[in-house]
Amino acid sequence: MKIIASNFKTNHTRFSTKEYCTNLEGFLNNLKTSHQITIFPPSSALLENSFKHFKIGAQNAYFTKNGSFSGEIGEEQLEEFKIKTLLVGHSERREIFKEDQQMCAKKFQYFSALDYEIFYCIGEPLNIKKKGKEAILDYLLAQLDGICLDYSKLIIAYEPIWAIGTGISASLEEIELIHTNLKQKLGKIPLLYGGSVNANNIQEIIHLNNVDGALIGSASWKLENFCQILKNSQGV
Repeated sequence: MKIIASNFKTNHTRFSTKEYCTNLEGFLNNLKTSHQITIFPPSSALLENSFKHFKIGAQNAYFTKNGSFSGEIGEEQLEEFKIKTLLVGHSERREIFKEDQQMCAKKFQYFSALDYEIFYCIGEPLNIKKKGKEAILDYLLAQLDGICLDYSKLIIAYEPIWAIGTGISASLEEIELIHTNLKQKLGKIPLLYGGSVNANNIQEIIHLNNVDGALIGSASWKLENFCQILKNSQGV
């Protein structure tokens, strides 16, 4: 079994998300995949987590049940949709919205205490990549400060920042090298790859050693593309 997730980011409305998910459910009725599939819509398009073949997760939430935190959603809003899966630490949250490691760790600690499944993202910028493997690993491991690696519902996604949305994926050799080294620290924690994953490269990527699946962005926003990714991931 592999873990395949689609991050819609700031794309899709509630209407188009419902249409996408309804049609995806029908597609998966026929595909009979063994993969664990998760869809992360924007907050305004969250749907009840009631689909048979995949989960609905939230891209972001604040570490609170409710309160005075304008622009945020918390536990109470996620409960309404029966959502128990959360994306934490995506590079766009870190880079654009300046969420530091302390903030990421607080989110992890709060929602892990509530038994949420957490997709936790790590990744290095281009200037770190240029310094070589040891610098990359030091950078990535620092992004795990405050994260309990014994938490049973933790999934880690390695997404090199320089490969996100650029159309340039890391080479197969680079992916396998970093994943293999990370696995020495992470053990049995599922480790996904993300960064310009698409229908053309999904099969090769997820069958690399120590790659347990993929977190996919723009290549998954159109349903037909995501369905093709799912087919290709099985060699169909």
